[in-house]
Amino acid sequence: MTLVPAADAVESGRLREQLATMTTEAYRPELADIDRLPTLDIARFMNAEDATVTTAVAARLPEIAAAIDGVTARMARGGRLVYAGAGTAGRLGILDASECPPTFNTDPAQVVGLIAGGPTAVVSAVEGAEDREDAARADLDALALTADDVVVGISASGRTPYAVAAVRHARALGALTVGLSCNEDSALAAAADHGIEVVVGPETLTGSTRLKAGTAQKLVLNMISTITMIKLGKTYGNLMVDVRASNEKLKARAHRIVSLATGARDESVETALADNDGEVKNSILTLLASVDAPTAARLLQDAHGHLRKALKAAAA
Repeated sequence: MTLVPAADAVESGRLREQLATMTTEAYRPELADIDRLPTLDIARFMNAEDATVTTAVAARLPEIAAAIDGVTARMARGGRLVYAGAGTAGRLGILDASECPPTFNTDPAQVVGLIAGGPTAVVSAVEGAEDREDAARADLDALALTADDVVVGISASGRTPYAVAAVRHARALGALTVGLSCNEDSALAAAADHGIEVVVGPETLTGSTRLKAGTAQKLVLNMISTITMIKLGKTYGNLMVDVRASNEKLKARAHRIVSLATGARDESVETALADNDGEVKNSILTLLASVDAPTAARLLQDAHGHLRKALKAAAA
């Protein structure tokens, strides 16, 4: 018989009590027989549950918008956006970060995802990693944070030690912090400059926060990165004018974006893209302002990448 050390037993009991108070961990006795239901009935139930997530996110839009304005201000000064989480939350942060370079042509170091346990944890569970507060601090220290950076801690429970420690450490270093959780009165939100608590309610499978909580986190992260990039001039209207044409599909998309923005013929679009080394934003400016590629590059540099400002300057 293996004896559990008294200190570990006390900590385990404390954690069980804590989890019992969390909405995301609540047990739903009405679903005790869900495993006996027909597949279609289970699918209908899960779909109806998922439909409630957008309402929960909508209730936190003012907090989300305030956080985004803070992120935008710092990234406009050259700061970075850093996501930090464990398990599903960490993977969602890495997913959002990894999609920014191809979508918005950001430097890979500009939006960063950190996950407890390191790269291995992206595809495999790393036992005990989420409890490592020291690892969170070390991961952030490796980035040499500044006051222009933003750290977004992500945790469905709002208590994950790795995420909470990351936010506390980042704030102590002067960085702006955001705490994204799915429980009210969470330690994560309390530790951050901007607390966002999207309360989606108990999960279909008790405690499986990759479900509604994961969906809610994905929606909020979509908003944070996308709206920030819109504010930074990475789009022209709803067109991704900073898209990186790194494969054939994206080259075709780049051509289509220039066509939609300018109404130019295919031949003119191809010429503009060739003259501007495939840069969509520059090509649009070349066509709409009737300037050459070097002038387009200079105008955009002066406008800090904002196409509308560059167009206005070209017309002055």
